[in-house]
Amino acid sequence: MQTQRKAPIGRPRGFDAEKALEQAMRVFWSQGYEGASLTDLTNAMGISRTSMYAAFGNKEDLFQKALQRYTDGPAAYLPRALAEPTARQVATAFLTGSVRATTRPDSPAGCLGVQGSLAAGEPGRDARDTLAAWRNNAISLLQERFQRAVDEGDLPAGTDPGLLARYLMTVSNGIAVQAAGGATRDDLQMVADMALRQWPPA
Repeated sequence: MQTQRKAPIGRPRGFDAEKALEQAMRVFWSQGYEGASLTDLTNAMGISRTSMYAAFGNKEDLFQKALQRYTDGPAAYLPRALAEPTARQVATAFLTGSVRATTRPDSPAGCLGVQGSLAAGEPGRDARDTLAAWRNNAISLLQERFQRAVDEGDLPAGTDPGLLARYLMTVSNGIAVQAAGGATRDDLQMVADMALRQWPPA
């Protein structure tokens, strides 16, 4: 008589992977890549190290998945901003989104993509490089959008789309650092508004 026993490999996980990843994202967001120990991560996720490795891979793999979750969630203001009809509206939505994302009352202050590994040593090199690429990708997306604005006459013909994109990202990164230091949403919104006063006239 055959038994009904199933192979362990087919056994469903005893935890909610999405909720666990959300908690991991918050730990990396608040403590950075190197500051987040495996104990911090597994305690927040409510799972063992064995379960973490089985579900998400090593710490670097988990960080990559957490960053993707951050990109699709708190940082999703970027693609929404890019869809705005004018370059000025893109810039406004981008900086306002940055202010709101970095000062959410229910989340860590600042930006995972900025503070995650700025001061990382050799063990955090891959995470640091990943976040540099993440920020540079945002600059590229903004640059492409502003180039289209130049081509369409929405921005003056002499505008440098790359410089404009980097200017906005620099302001956004500064907002994130200030937010992590305790600056209020109202104060940072005034910074964003001041930056937008320098916007090129149509």
